[in-house]
Amino acid sequence: MKDNYIRFDWSIKRLLRQKANFGVLEGFFTVLLDEKVEIIEMLESNDQMQNYYKFNRVDIKAKNSKGEIIIVEVQNIHEMPFRERVVYDATKGITEHISLDESYYEAKKIYSISIFYFDIGKGNDYLYHGQNIFTGVHTGDRLEVSVKGKYLLVHKLPAELLPEYFLIRVNEFNQVAVTPLEEWIEYLKDGTIRADTTAPGLKEAREKLLYHNMSDEERRAYDEHLSDIMIQNDALDGAKLEGRMEERYGIAANMKKLGLDIRLISQATGLTSEEIAKL
Repeated sequence: MKDNYIRFDWSIKRLLRQKANFGVLEGFFTVLLDEKVEIIEMLESNDQMQNYYKFNRVDIKAKNSKGEIIIVEVQNIHEMPFRERVVYDATKGITEHISLDESYYEAKKIYSISIFYFDIGKGNDYLYHGQNIFTGVHTGDRLEVSVKGKYLLVHKLPAELLPEYFLIRVNEFNQVAVTPLEEWIEYLKDGTIRADTTAPGLKEAREKLLYHNMSDEERRAYDEHLSDIMIQNDALDGAKLEGRMEERYGIAANMKKLGLDIRLISQATGLTSEEIAKL
């Protein structure tokens, strides 16, 4: 059943913040970052817009396979301007989690993971990954920066220090899920989890995120959430259609001012002769 398992965009708001359910997110990060990730704790935001972000952003302190502490920021974004929010939140994540008595050397690596349920632009892939790379304008070499380690200076590329961005375009995934990553994207899109899945985190999700395990109150809230999504998508589609129609009317009006034949205008814009005559 399609919604037998609770969708990720709902789970991350309520269920996956609980320590008992960390295994689901750990599996997701392990598959996405291609290395073992262990969650240490959920972090509280000090942002003045905390209430606004409360159910749309999750900050997580984790440890990677090398034992390094990283801050993983997950955003479930539905609105614009998404680009500014992605950059703003990642940058803020760096400063938020440095104690006042710590030096800048204590800044943690940030991984910003944004899950989009709407079109964000041109591109053929459902997953994009970006890093900050500084290349010599004249020499073409990649810059390394000196970083103070515990006892000595070490050289690192900027990408090892500056935020990395993962942009997941959920609606662009339209293929049979074969790899663990593809299985995760399929789950992000519509809540589908294969019965024989071996993907890290999804086995736990099958146990933890069953729709029928929710209380009656939780199920009502979840069903309302799905209904709200459908209403929102209908509204967005309606707005897009209205925008396209307005554009057609504008083009037709300009063609009519130029004295072009109504039949030609109709062929070019798709408007009827009656609609064009009223312009």
